[in-house]
Amino acid sequence: MVVRKTAIALALMLGWMGSAAAGPALLFDAANGRVLYAEEQDQPWHPASLTKIMTAYLVFEALKTNTITLEQKIPVSANAHAQPPSKLGLPVGAEITVNLALKALIVKSANDAAVMLAEAIGGSEEAFVRSMNATALRLGMTQTRFVNPHGLPAPEQVTTARDLARLTRAVLTDYSDRSELWTMPDMQIGRRRLRTHNGLLRTYEGADGLKTGFICDSGFNVVATATRDNRRLAAVVLGEYTSRDRSLRAASLLEHGFRNYGWKELFSNATVDSVPVSAETSTPRSVRELVMSFACNGKRQARAVPTKGQKKARAKKRATAKADAAKRPEAGSASETAAAKSN
Repeated sequence: MVVRKTAIALALMLGWMGSAAAGPALLFDAANGRVLYAEEQDQPWHPASLTKIMTAYLVFEALKTNTITLEQKIPVSANAHAQPPSKLGLPVGAEITVNLALKALIVKSANDAAVMLAEAIGGSEEAFVRSMNATALRLGMTQTRFVNPHGLPAPEQVTTARDLARLTRAVLTDYSDRSELWTMPDMQIGRRRLRTHNGLLRTYEGADGLKTGFICDSGFNVVATATRDNRRLAAVVLGEYTSRDRSLRAASLLEHGFRNYGWKELFSNATVDSVPVSAETSTPRSVRELVMSFACNGKRQARAVPTKGQKKARAKKRATAKADAAKRPEAGSASETAAAKSN
């Protein structure tokens, strides 16, 4: 598995080096903040669901102060139910535990779960957002403003790669005991299995977080972390045109960091706080017309074409499954098919 993931990382790196980057990026050491790569780190940008990193930070804070507990049940309000996908879609009045809502927030990026948690902690969504902005200022996120707890489109909701780096360092340092939540590839709610949007958790060696985000104006964003040889690096990538490009660029930056960390130590002492301010515009740029999304502009992402080896492997898997099924007398029965669908 390690060999496979390393090969994938190298392929991604080579692919990214031949393509133009879309938006801001920042690569840094999560422990000491040392910057290994920076591009447009102070350009205002819509965070999309990267907003939920701050929401999670405040949930962790509330758990620490016993404002809420993991076992506490919180209701689905009309406001939470009205949020558009991605969401759990539970009916108004239903209840789930804080623990389950927190996992849905991070893994599923559920917008209704974000509102449920905000209302449970702040008393109202508006009060919770005020706490988000106060916390942002405390963490030094001077170019960030939140207007909702989930990241759905809002012109005033802005941040920068530098500010997201500050938030990432804070959540990993202040709440290291919650780190396993960021590594979860999926979660279970009832009979439903919900998978993360962070494909790097499955394909990149050492990947252990953190969060993806997408709206039409922001493009495909990610804060990606990985640990190798007891060193944890983090890459903030904003404004990519496809989800594949998002993963590709983040993996390439992380690989660059792991391979060149020693040289960076010798020639640069810049940190997330001290790296020079980059040239910027006063307002966030929109990549709506450039992203590959049918919902944004009618464009569709191209499907990856399988290699000959992948085709052979899939054919072999289908043949094996067919042979196994033929050995079972009950295989193919109507009742078995119905049972499989219900599970």
